[in-house]
This record gives sequence, structure tokens and C-alpha cells, in this order.
Amino acid sequence: MKLLYFAWIRQQTGLGEEEVDVPETVADVAGLIKWLRSRGPQFAAALEDVSTIRIAVNQQFAEMDTPVADGDEVALFPPMTGG
Repeated sequence: MKLLYFAWIRQQTGLGEEEVDVPETVADVAGLIKWLRSRGPQFAAALEDVSTIRIAVNQQFAEMDTPVADGDEVALFPPMTGG
């Protein structure tokens, strides 16, 4: 799975993107977030409040119950504001 991190999520995790092998128990976005939080304090801090994060799976906005699988691209980013 390819993970992309943007803005302050990128700053807190120290990563812009990475390829990961997620456990078979990760079936949806909520499970992915839970697993990512377990990877260390920087991920736990960055993903502490998921209400401040938007997620896209394969370039489509996703909800916590959206399925994820090997080969997916998952982007995590703060909400965008326009002007």
C-alpha cells in the first residue's frame, strides 16, 4: 500500500510518502488509522484527532468504513480551505 502524507501530517510523521505492508487485519480506513497510530509517537500524535484529517483511497474521498487493500494508494491530509 502506498501512503501519502500532506501538510502538518507530513511534518509530524517526517514522511511525505511510503510503501507499507499492512497486517491482514486492516480491512478499512479505521483499521489503517489504528495500525498507523501504533507505529510510534509521531504517528499517534499526527493521527490523534481524525476529525481534523481527510482521507482519500485511490484518489476518492473516503470514510472510516471505506475498504482498503494491498495496492491501494491512501492519502492523509488536513481539510482544505479556499479563498
